[in-house]
Amino acid sequence: MYTETTEKFSEVAAQARNEYEKRPDWITFYRNVLGVEGIVRNRFTDTQELLAFEQSPEFEQIQQMLAKLRVDKEASPRPDDELEPTKVITVRMPKSIHESLRTEAHERKTSMNKLCISKLVQFIDDELVPRDT
Repeated sequence: MYTETTEKFSEVAAQARNEYEKRPDWITFYRNVLGVEGIVRNRFTDTQELLAFEQSPEFEQIQQMLAKLRVDKEASPRPDDELEPTKVITVRMPKSIHESLRTEAHERKTSMNKLCISKLVQFIDDELVPRDT
């Protein structure tokens, strides 16, 4: 028995698969599917509904598609800088966290930048993020 929510989850996953099958670079896929004006945020405007979707198997499938595009060199040409310019952020962290990231990147044979982007684009449970007061 399909509920309205389950059907919505399936529709969004199908739209994401359609985007994925176009073999875009990962940045374009992220923007079109998970970005601020992407499929997911346009379809789930209610915070609770979005959180429920982010815990669904359909969302996990989207995360897997994104991960595959990130490692597929042939499907990852550099996007147009005018459409998707690179931005820089500075993150202040304790030395121990920086050292852990550097070690993890080395163990995974990747750069700290790629590792940090991977960590940033993955779902984080709301309870694990401290709120500013």
